Amino acid sequence: MRNSINPLVFYLFFFLVIVGLIFSDYQQHRQVEVQTEKEVQVEKTETTIETSEGEENKVIEDRLATMTLEEKVGQLFWARVPSNHQIEDLQSYHLAGYILFGRDFEGRSLEDIKTLTKDYQAAAKIPLLIGSDEEGGTVTRISSILETPFQSPRALYQQGGMEAVLSDTKQKAELLESVGINAGLFPVADFARDQSAFIYDRTIGQDAPTTASYVQQIVEELKKSNVGSTLKHFPGYGDNGDSHTAIIQDNRSLDELRQADFLPFQAGIDAGADSVLVSHNILSKIDTVPSSISPKITDLLRKKLHFKGVIMTDDFDMAGIADFVSQEEAAFQVIVAGNDLILGSSYQTQIPYLLKKISSGELTEERIDESVRRILTWKYDLGLLGATQ
Repeated sequence: MRNSINPLVFYLFFFLVIVGLIFSDYQQHRQVEVQTEKEVQVEKTETTIETSEGEENKVIEDRLATMTLEEKVGQLFWARVPSNHQIEDLQSYHLAGYILFGRDFEGRSLEDIKTLTKDYQAAAKIPLLIGSDEEGGTVTRISSILETPFQSPRALYQQGGMEAVLSDTKQKAELLESVGINAGLFPVADFARDQSAFIYDRTIGQDAPTTASYVQQIVEELKKSNVGSTLKHFPGYGDNGDSHTAIIQDNRSLDELRQADFLPFQAGIDAGADSVLVSHNILSKIDTVPSSISPKITDLLRKKLHFKGVIMTDDFDMAGIADFVSQEEAAFQVIVAGNDLILGSSYQTQIPYLLKKISSGELTEERIDESVRRILTWKYDLGLLGATQ
């Protein structure tokens, strides 16, 4: 007896084949559509970034084109607030901004400080960087007038890990922003193995990779809060002494620094840090002069760590550097070395000195423009410098 195929089974099989082909064709078309949508989205994102960068460049170049040479040179100085003539000096010397230290908060309320920073901004032709190095622990500024000053990152890390540190960072950023301080001058990106080392209490007390992760997360948190970040103190203090009192000779090799000390700085740079602060320590196996006036140290930052932001010096009022070179000549060497911002209080003599160097041809206006562009870019990124400002 010959077997026969049930017509119903045949039609069902045929139907399933057709459905399968249709579904397969749909899937192929859908994959193409999804891929096209992704490509369109990427193109839109790239276009948005290009447009944003184009707008930023236009604002900065337009502002630069209207600036006098004196205004440009003034932008190279981030100064301690002088005891007198604070408003007058902002207007006369065209400073990039003021840094507020402990004395600037003494006897003042948060509302007083907010009024003060508003007055400074109102007096400035170019919006100011207003900073304070509110690290916590041994270095507290604004929180010293609060009932409970901020703890050190090391203490916080021991108590609650990065969750506690990031919560603290957010609180710091909110406090600074609320009173008109737009740059925090932290995090400390140093790490030290010796617990008795000068810088140890200002670090999180961990190894280089852990410190690198810490620095990355702090920078990211500050960016969310729109408060400027500063990685310090490049190329890394290590276990050395205090350059506030004397020039430090650091005999470590470049390879040693690359394997450890550079890791936190690279992590911060990759996370989008706005600025890097360079110490006055002499890295004897790299250069014979303090890092803050060393072209070789600047080259490491620019060419090896690929940092494109603002490079600033440590405070030039520190005794170590003051004993090594005059304030005026130091300012010249800082700019020749490729740095952008000079921290200190001797701008009244340093600015005329730089102007003389430009007049004599020892320093070019083009070199000044390079640094001013980076400083204006930082101000733009902080929302200080817009098309109408």
